[in-house]
Amino acid sequence: MYKSKVLISFVLIFYLLFAVFEFSGYEIMAYYFNSLIAPLITVLYIVFIERKSKLFLMFLICYSFPDILGLVIRNMPHDESLKLYDFQYYLGNALYILAYLLLSIKIIKSLNFKQILKYFKTHVIVLSLLNIYLLFVLHTIINPNLVRASDYYLELSYNIIVFLLLSMALLNYFYKDNKKALYLFLGALCIVFSEVLDIAYIYVDQRCSLNILATTLALGAFHFLYQQSKLLNIENEQGKYVVLE
Repeated sequence: MYKSKVLISFVLIFYLLFAVFEFSGYEIMAYYFNSLIAPLITVLYIVFIERKSKLFLMFLICYSFPDILGLVIRNMPHDESLKLYDFQYYLGNALYILAYLLLSIKIIKSLNFKQILKYFKTHVIVLSLLNIYLLFVLHTIINPNLVRASDYYLELSYNIIVFLLLSMALLNYFYKDNKKALYLFLGALCIVFSEVLDIAYIYVDQRCSLNILATTLALGAFHFLYQQSKLLNIENEQGKYVVLE
């Protein structure tokens, strides 16, 4: 328990230092501390959660690796690091896509889509239309900044998976109506808002407040996802569904 609190303290300290350096204009130092947050949370999960979900662990590893890769490339000689920026962009985003896909699969595995379509058909239709609209809006913002066709397809795949994660998490909450499902949904919601703010920061206006808020939401997502990892899916009050992972 003591070691767990120490690691959590380090996560909070790194977050606060990131925010301070970001506000102060020390972007490189802010980047370093920001990049260490996800790997620390991964270590926290590996060491202190006894009943681990393989898919969730793989999600954490895939999510953390791009941050570690970024730190390595940033500390390479300048000429070498420039050559690797494209590699970092494609591999990093591919790993984020894989991470969100793994988390989506973790949710999908416990869903009964026949019952979902029976009881939540309207919800599915509304979510699908909303996702299409949001994808259109995001790509209206992103497209003018993309140079290669591969960039377009990568960004499109990224955003589709992010909204798929949110939709599955919301349907999962409707379906199960328990605390674990609620934490999963809140975690996915924080992820989506964090990603939208990242897009705004990268493509619209590089204000430090946007970057800090995006990181705050990402940290909130990890909090909810970490908390749900300690819970079992239990029967809701009506006793409709039971899913033990």
